[in-house]
Amino acid sequence: MNKTGKLFGIGVGPGDPELLTMKAVRMINEADVVFSAASAKRSYSLALEIARPHMSKKAEVRFLSFIMTKDKKATEDAWDSNAALIASVLEEGKSAAFLTLGDPTTYSTYGYILRSLKKIMPHADVETVPGITSFHAAAARLNRTLVEGEQSLLITSGAYGGDQLKRVGENVESIVMMKAYKNVKQNNDALKDTGFFANSVAVSKCGREGEEIIHNLDELEQRTPDYWTLVLAAK
Repeated sequence: MNKTGKLFGIGVGPGDPELLTMKAVRMINEADVVFSAASAKRSYSLALEIARPHMSKKAEVRFLSFIMTKDKKATEDAWDSNAALIASVLEEGKSAAFLTLGDPTTYSTYGYILRSLKKIMPHADVETVPGITSFHAAAARLNRTLVEGEQSLLITSGAYGGDQLKRVGENVESIVMMKAYKNVKQNNDALKDTGFFANSVAVSKCGREGEEIIHNLDELEQRTPDYWTLVLAAK
């Protein structure tokens, strides 16, 4: 019986090509097949572009298409379909790398793929390689400490407004709001209601071309923020 291959879920960091771990570089270079998520409309992946200098010339690149829809079943079907593609490669005895921006365990498509893969291929050999998150890169870029002493940090999403922040914000001293390009007015209102707004800053495209640091978040309400925008805030 042929031995199945191994899947590596690899975090390639926030965008700066120098912010990959040595282990990530080694695993990318050794992979037979490199998988990367892409939209259904175009085959482009920032994660792939970051990793490409470290890839073996022999590696096969495959894009996994994900549709943008609110249809839960269609979304889950896409996860299962893409997981099945990965499983077929592993069954051939090949090693595979699934690339993800930032860290694979933090707001990452990899989590959904991993869940589906475990259903399809329970015996799959998987290793997750952590990566530097966008909010750690942004804090470092600003020379800003996220938490210290007995303080607590909330990592939340702004994709659906600031309701989550309003529920638990009073119990923490510092927050990271990912996906801050949506519902900007509602997110700003939540930051103001919970006492975080005065000491908040938005960072867009951290460490990449076009990087932008916005100290007055009211400005974001006057335009459409870039997709790669997050907010750091503290009381």
